[in-house]
Amino acid sequence: MALAFVPQPIADLPWKMLVIVLSITGFGLLILYSAAGGSLMPWALPQGIRFAVFLAMAIVMSYLTPERFKQGALPAYAVVILMLILVEAIGALGGGAQRWLNLGVIRIQPSELMKPVIVLVVAAFYDRLPVSEIRKWNAIWPPLLLTGFPAALILVQPDLGTALTMVGGAVTVMFLAGLPLRLFLGAAAAAAAVIPFVYTVLLEEYQQRRVTIFLTPEADPLGAGYHITQSKIAIGSGGLFGKGFLKGTQSHLDYLPEGHTDFIFATMAEEWGLIGGIFLIGAFALLLKWGIGVALEAKGRFERLAAAGLTTTIFFYIAINLMMVMGLAPVVGIPLPLVSWGGSAMLTVMICLGILMSIDRVNRKERRPR
Repeated sequence: MALAFVPQPIADLPWKMLVIVLSITGFGLLILYSAAGGSLMPWALPQGIRFAVFLAMAIVMSYLTPERFKQGALPAYAVVILMLILVEAIGALGGGAQRWLNLGVIRIQPSELMKPVIVLVVAAFYDRLPVSEIRKWNAIWPPLLLTGFPAALILVQPDLGTALTMVGGAVTVMFLAGLPLRLFLGAAAAAAAVIPFVYTVLLEEYQQRRVTIFLTPEADPLGAGYHITQSKIAIGSGGLFGKGFLKGTQSHLDYLPEGHTDFIFATMAEEWGLIGGIFLIGAFALLLKWGIGVALEAKGRFERLAAAGLTTTIFFYIAINLMMVMGLAPVVGIPLPLVSWGGSAMLTVMICLGILMSIDRVNRKERRPR
């Protein structure tokens, strides 16, 4: 029961989810503080400020109706497509890739914004599509076109990990919309058949090395396999309870590359051990459980599909990053949401959570006795 002195708009927020998000982010700030050698700069303090701003944005978004997001999906898609085209023309280089737009006060990665936008666009399409049309060609080619065009623009940057995550969110919505299973099985078979072509023709040389080296990183421990090798050393050396806060060596002595971004889980595991890893993974599991619950309780078709797709998008962030740092997947540059240093990925996740909170707000209103 809400306390009498708590304003109703604040009491109505999904506090169980917000506590989980605050716990994950707070733990992430501790890791960034340690990664900087016990300093708030250059990572922890800016990350905390950024999170506060994005959290406020997500809460404001939660007061918009899901119908607003459905109506704005296509215009948002057009804007992000334009931004992706501008990236190719005037985008900033970083890490050997052209993925960012400098907008003066902010440096943004448009491919990240496409992840929630594509989910909303595809969900809105199937919401408007008559149920009788779901097994016809008209239910297939528009989402494929809507997804394929931005995926191609992202692959050109090149950014394979982001493209795969974005496509994964769209495919989840298409599957849950009711498209026949044989289409997905056929697409999987076709994808398997073109893998040799993609590997030899479309992937850059460094991407090819990433794909092959993750199976045997010890074959080139000082070259292409360096990231994975050092990540495994950091995770394994943490043991059960870790070396202790501020006592990690792999990150502090710069053996672990990108210890504050893509490989931040390894930085954490070295200092906090298996216990820290279980805490972080458990918190993410609770967050995903909440998102799945929002999708299951939603009454409208758009709301169900959007909630499921957005939750899946967050899941792909988590799963791909953890598999990557443990050597179970190639290094594709996917950050750990709410933990890794960076603005674009955090903005994307908070947009997803803001829309999920909007749908959850409607769900809770419908549960209340009339």
